Amino acid sequence: MIRHNLLLCLAIYLAPALPAQVDTVRLPGTEVSFTMVPLEGGVHTIEGKKVRLSPFAISSHEVTHEAYRVFQVRDNDTPLAASEDWDADGWARPSPPYLDLTYGMGTRGGYPQVNTTQQAALRYCEWLYEKTGRFFRLPTEAEWEYACLAGEEPDPADLPDLAWLLENGEETYHKTGEKTPNAWGLYDMLGNVSEWTLDEYYEDYADRTGDGQDPWMRPDGKHSRTVRGGSFDTPTAEAGCRAREKSSPRWQARDPQIPKSIWWNVDSAFLGFRLVSPKKQPSSEEVRTFFAESIVD
Repeated sequence: MIRHNLLLCLAIYLAPALPAQVDTVRLPGTEVSFTMVPLEGGVHTIEGKKVRLSPFAISSHEVTHEAYRVFQVRDNDTPLAASEDWDADGWARPSPPYLDLTYGMGTRGGYPQVNTTQQAALRYCEWLYEKTGRFFRLPTEAEWEYACLAGEEPDPADLPDLAWLLENGEETYHKTGEKTPNAWGLYDMLGNVSEWTLDEYYEDYADRTGDGQDPWMRPDGKHSRTVRGGSFDTPTAEAGCRAREKSSPRWQARDPQIPKSIWWNVDSAFLGFRLVSPKKQPSSEEVRTFFAESIVD
């Protein structure tokens, strides 16, 4: 009994700290909301190199069609916003896709928003900032990996319960949140759809993290950006929180426009995104600088 209690206490001591109470964000004037899970950050090891992450919150689910279409379709937007000078007509919005990018499943029910370019995802974040008064962005590679691990790499034996992958995904994405969340309450970090991160893709990413404080590989072109998490098309043997993929121009191969759309990757039904919001919110000037640097077409 003494040994059992000692082992139990040790397990509790070694377990990663659970996140604080979640935060629900509602888009003003709509019934659309999403949940942000606050994480403490701290030291995280990437390929043997330690980096330090400031506290941040990350969305518990991938961004859904419902949440994105308030931005995408002008008639879905409302005059209500945190910004006093909000003008719903003043925003550039995604062009109508010439294909059915919901693949017949529709835009309701909690399916993930897919086929968006990284630039479109960031423009959505920019719109969210003006709409809600809170700064949102994509996660950096380091933040994404830290959140996915939630203390440790998932046991491969648990992946069928955690993720829609090649062996159980039926060759399509599913509604968000149908699988078991990780230890920090985050759904579909692995599988379902892959997710954009904020970073330019580099093979030697770990070596480029500099002083290790909140590393971000700032982009200098449209490709290649880093994608994480794998999708319904990823074999279970290749899935994991440390697996990386780089974006490709092939994801717009069927786009007949010249130049290619800044909004849509017509060949990336396997790709979505989720949101991050740092605990220490930047100033309005810092927000403008961030989007000017991160959105590179």
